[in-house]
Amino acid sequence: MTASAEKFTRQTLLDVQPLTPSLFSLRTSRDQGFRFRAGQFARLGVTKADGSVVWRAYSMVSSPFDEHLDFFSIVVPGGEFTSELSRLGEGDSLLIDRQAFGYLTLDRFVDGRDLWLLATGTGIAPFLSILQDFEVWERFESIKLVYSVREARELAYLELIAGLEQRDYLAEFAGKLQFIPIVTREQHPGALNLRITTLIENGDLERAAGLALTPEHSRVMLCGNPQMVDDTRKVLKQCDMNLSLSRRPGQVAVETYW
Repeated sequence: MTASAEKFTRQTLLDVQPLTPSLFSLRTSRDQGFRFRAGQFARLGVTKADGSVVWRAYSMVSSPFDEHLDFFSIVVPGGEFTSELSRLGEGDSLLIDRQAFGYLTLDRFVDGRDLWLLATGTGIAPFLSILQDFEVWERFESIKLVYSVREARELAYLELIAGLEQRDYLAEFAGKLQFIPIVTREQHPGALNLRITTLIENGDLERAAGLALTPEHSRVMLCGNPQMVDDTRKVLKQCDMNLSLSRRPGQVAVETYW
């Protein structure tokens, strides 16, 4: 089988940055033919010593217009994929599926005024891609990025988030984005301290945002720990906010590749 006929391309690892002892970012080259919508994910493959390939799904952190691809990963102790990945360095090869996947994209919503992006841990990755794309800023009047971690040191990409509205192509939208950090296992200045579901139920999230969660105006994206996604969907359903499907537009979109 020729390389062009294979389902994947072989890309170069350009950079690996440890963010905490358990989190790291990686950047790879990008095949010119690889296309994706902000919010989608790719399948990455690493080759083991025995020649077999281990595949894992990772959301793109980078925008659809970057020449490289950025990903955000947790270190899984003894994990088959990250154990292999940890052995790689700059200049080594990674396999990337030619096709992008996933439905955590803005076209899940046909309307809406306010966009809420609710993430735990590495689930913030697709939202960073979405926020680097022009479309979200043009479509929504208000954007709330809610990022929940256990410890403050796990709050990643803070510099990127803080600098979004300073980018030339987004400068006209300054003031649309509000960043709401949550740190659940310790007190941290400026951060809320309870689980996302609790903060919705007791009204603290709306108070912090200065904005109500309503079926009429709010559109909510969820990504992160599967339990958080399931629990938050249930809480939102009690607020008459339902999953958006192709046959039935709604207010909630989730990622399910975990």
